[in-house]
Parts: sequence; C-alpha cells; structure tokens
Amino acid sequence: MTRLADLVELVRAPAALSVPGDVVAGGAAAGALDRRTPALAGASVLLYWAGMAANDWADRRLDAVERPERPIPSGRVRPAVALGVAAGLTAAGLAVATAAGGRRAAAVAFPLAATIWGYDLRAKDTAAGPAVMAACRGLDVLLGATGGRAARALPAALTVAAHTWTVTALSRREVTGMPDRRLPGLTLAGTALIAVAAPGRPPVSSGAPSSTGGVKRGPFLQLGALVPAVLAAGYAARYGRAQARVLADPAPARVRAAVGAGITGLPALQGALTARAGARLLGLAVAGAAPLGRRLARLVSPT
Repeated sequence: MTRLADLVELVRAPAALSVPGDVVAGGAAAGALDRRTPALAGASVLLYWAGMAANDWADRRLDAVERPERPIPSGRVRPAVALGVAAGLTAAGLAVATAAGGRRAAAVAFPLAATIWGYDLRAKDTAAGPAVMAACRGLDVLLGATGGRAARALPAALTVAAHTWTVTALSRREVTGMPDRRLPGLTLAGTALIAVAAPGRPPVSSGAPSSTGGVKRGPFLQLGALVPAVLAAGYAARYGRAQARVLADPAPARVRAAVGAGITGLPALQGALTARAGARLLGLAVAGAAPLGRRLARLVSPT
C-alpha cells in the first residue's frame, strides 16, 4: 500500500512553495490581485504536483538505473498509481482554475497543463526541453494575470521563464555533471541579467513638490522602493553562488545543489517582481517562502 510520505516525495510537495509566487507576481503586474488569486495559486500548485508525478512516471525506467531511490523504481509507488495521481491532480487543477477564474483562466490553464505533459512525455530529453519548461512557468505567471490586464504581466512572465530556463538547463546534468564550464557560465550570466532586470525602474513618487520643483520622497517611500532591489539581490546571491561553485567544480553533487538553489530561490525573484508592481508587503511575504523551502528541501529533495 502506498504511503502518504511516498506520495509527498513523488510530487516533491515542498517544492510547490516556489509556485504560488508565479500567480501572485502575475496578478500584481496585471492589477488583478483579488479573491480569485488564492484559488488560482492553488490550481497552479495542483498542476505543478501533477507534472512532478508525470515526470517520475515517464522517467521510471531511466530512474531505475540513475536514481533507484526514487519512489517508483524503489517499489514504494506503483507506476499506475503515479500516473493516476498525475491525471487526477491535472483534472483538479483545471477544475479549480476554471471555477475561480472562468473562461479567461481556463484559456491559460489548459495550455499550461498541455505544456506540462508535453514536457514530461516528449520534450524533456530534447534540445527544446528547457524552453518548454520555461514556457510552463511563463504561462503560470499569466494565469495569475487573467483577471486584469494580462499584457502588463508579460515582462514578469518572461523574467520567471528566463530563470526557469537556467534551472532546467542545469538539471539535465544532475547525474553526469558538466562536461565543461560553458553551460554554468551561461546560466550564471543569465542569472545576473535577470537580477538586474527584476527590480525594474524605481516608481515615480506622487508626493508634494519640493522647493526646486521636483517631488519630495519621504523616507518610507524611499525604503519601499528598495524592496524589489534587495529581494533581487538576495536571489542573485544565493543562486549565483551555487552556480559559481559548479564553475569551480562541475561535479554532479554541485550541479544538483545549484538546481535546488534555483528552485528554492525562485520565491525571492517572484517577491521582487511582486514588489516592483507596488505590492511590497506581499512581495516580502512571497519571498518569505524561500527560507522555508530550503529547510523542507533537506527533508524532501526538490529535484
């Protein structure tokens, strides 16, 4: 009989802490943060877990050789159960998204689910794999924007997608390590560019005019404007440091550590994007998932 702990490991349950921030960042950018946002975030988590289960089902024969400790090859979860879990979670995620956001949410959720399954079943081991996974995360951000002006969320979606490309590209070398240092060098450069772009331009104050004809900025506004930059810097420092270690020693263990840092560090980037849109306290709350995710990753691997 399959235990709950085995299913938690199958879907990498704690890694889902990196998911709600997609929807929140999209909603903040589109001006669509409302009562539907928590439900859309829940739908996003369900689809993420479905993708994890489908991924292990699709990789069951490869994992039997490379990662025999995983739930399916170890015999703790039967392949049919994993496939059923993936299908059930997909159906639940689509139902929740449609119920919460109507046709507009469904118009994003269904392509998102199809892209997730397409990655797991076909694209993962092809050259297009990182781009397809990046599209999954970009669509996830746009799911949160469906209640507002979705076009305004495109920069946030592209930013999260770019980060996801770097993590996915590294993850393809988790078992073998890096044959050379070109890829980690490229992903590290990409992370630096993402961190620079994420805070965006400082918002223009609407305060009282100064004696010089400009606009006065109160200390609280000035400090608040720093929130996106601080969160982006924290994201870059942790994820960038892990990639720098891969550059120094491209061994499989360091690659896996960098991938884990990319997954658990994503909330800091999502928080920066949320704060950039003006929801600074909410951005800090989203970023707060990062340290919790790192602690839980010690119990259940996010990769």
